[in-house]
Amino acid sequence: MKRSEIAFSAVQVPVDYLMIVLAGISVFLLRDLLPQISHLINPKVYSVSFERSISLMLMVGPIFLLTYAIEGLYVIRTSRSFWRESFQVFKATSLGIVIIIIAVFLQRDWFSSRFIIVVGWFAATVYVSLARFLLRLLQRHYLVAKGVGVYRVLLVGGNGRPRRFAKLFTKHPELGYRAVDIMETASLSRIDAIRQEKGIDEIIVCDQSITDDEQEKILDYCEIHNIAFKYFPTTLQTSRFAMRIMNGEPLIEFLHTPLDGWGRVLKRIFDIVASSVAIVLLSPVMAVVAALIKLEDGSGPIVYKNERIGENGRKFFVYKFRYMRWKYCVTKENPDFEEALAFEKRLIEERSVRKGPLYKIKDDPRKTRVGAFIEKYSIDEFPQFFNVFRGEMSLVGPRPHQKREVEKYREYHRRLLTIKPGLTGMAQVSGRSDLAFEDEYRLDVYYIENWSLWLDMGICLRTVGALLARRKN
Repeated sequence: MKRSEIAFSAVQVPVDYLMIVLAGISVFLLRDLLPQISHLINPKVYSVSFERSISLMLMVGPIFLLTYAIEGLYVIRTSRSFWRESFQVFKATSLGIVIIIIAVFLQRDWFSSRFIIVVGWFAATVYVSLARFLLRLLQRHYLVAKGVGVYRVLLVGGNGRPRRFAKLFTKHPELGYRAVDIMETASLSRIDAIRQEKGIDEIIVCDQSITDDEQEKILDYCEIHNIAFKYFPTTLQTSRFAMRIMNGEPLIEFLHTPLDGWGRVLKRIFDIVASSVAIVLLSPVMAVVAALIKLEDGSGPIVYKNERIGENGRKFFVYKFRYMRWKYCVTKENPDFEEALAFEKRLIEERSVRKGPLYKIKDDPRKTRVGAFIEKYSIDEFPQFFNVFRGEMSLVGPRPHQKREVEKYREYHRRLLTIKPGLTGMAQVSGRSDLAFEDEYRLDVYYIENWSLWLDMGICLRTVGALLARRKN
């Protein structure tokens, strides 16, 4: 653990406390001011002095610090994004407000203003999130500009992953990593030489072909020299499991997904509510897009139906705004279907930038001008909220693939078909369409095995940021 991380984490506690107190005082002052500004605001029905308001906030502040700690907001080393951290602050503040409401019910002489409780809830979330954001900016400045808190990483593996991560660390210094060297084999003598010459804070084994014996030796070395050890697991190693006893002997049971029983019910309720809200809010945008598509190329439908494979191999039609010229759309409704299919196959052979079952055509010449814009920002996928509402898809899950892509799956890839496909997912917020299929598969398997309603909400929030990022062609 770097000293700078410990220092910033230690500062975080009093800063949070200060923001909570400031939020409370702001709300008290605002409640005094509003009736003087507008006659529509009811005058306050209680009298709390400024000194009393400060003492109340100083008293309730530790309650929020406790809920923040429970939510994991004081983990010393973290790479949370702003939106994810803000969401956690919102959850922890909500828990703190519930405790305050219970306390007010039991201790009426505190205050009984719904205005203070509701607006204070909002103000505390905003103040704390903003302060944390500014503190993160300061920490990132020292990290990038001065190298304070950078982790020196040794990457081990004979595949292409170590070099990809070394380039990632160089391109994004804000991640806080620097690759000191790359090794293809697990040689302890070489590791020791690198440690003495350059220093090592972490060793990451990137190649699953390195044997357990070799990894065990590296782990022993790391424990002796206080070096963090990490590795990329196999699919079996990432599985959730539970210990059982059968006939007096330990038995390991591998668990498929929490999306069974009540998990499936909760996810469906969340999908219905969230998709309904999204359809209502995005209706004006979808109406404008529909008009623009019709104006540029009115020879085909506005919404393009593309057959995909869903849960348990069931076929269904995914709705998308048509971003290609109608004559190039690969659907049997197109009178030029055979020519369009042949043209697409040729483009895949010549321009696909993805390996594995999936394809991605670089500089696709079939797009319209409107289509290129809406596809770039994933606006073309807005009609899929109707798929979610109908129950054919979920808001979050593995992306649905075409039949010809599924036919290229290896047998273990079919695990992606055990839950409903999603409009967004782990892969989309971790790299979007730029990820290799195997990496996308592992992220989706992680999601399947570790599903929770909070995870779905977090992915949905992160998707908003991912949509604003420029897609690579």
